[in-house]
Amino acid sequence: QVQLVESGGGLVPAGGSLRLSCTASGSIFSNYRMGWYRQAPGKQRELVASFTSGGNTNYADSVKGRFTISRDNAENTVFLQMNGLKPEDTAVYYCAARLYYRDRVAYWGQGTQVTVSS
Repeated sequence: QVQLVESGGGLVPAGGSLRLSCTASGSIFSNYRMGWYRQAPGKQRELVASFTSGGNTNYADSVKGRFTISRDNAENTVFLQMNGLKPEDTAVYYCAARLYYRDRVAYWGQGTQVTVSS
């Protein structure tokens, strides 16, 4: 069973930055591609950033140029650097692992709250 543990959420003023971290319980990056989702109150969970099966990255249009996903293979950790935060970025952010060439999320983290004040 894979466990994903997120950290780094918090309260930040508009225009500020946060870095989220997600550490996996084992060396899973060879079998799973990682991504970040978010869910705001009353809205569906949406994909924010992820690694593709080809090893590239993709981003939701709403965060392009502001968010960056990266990973440290040695530490089994994936990051989401969020700059230029806006109040509409307020949500619970979830780390997720998907098998390569599969869309279904196999494992979710517990979520971390990000709140951006105006």
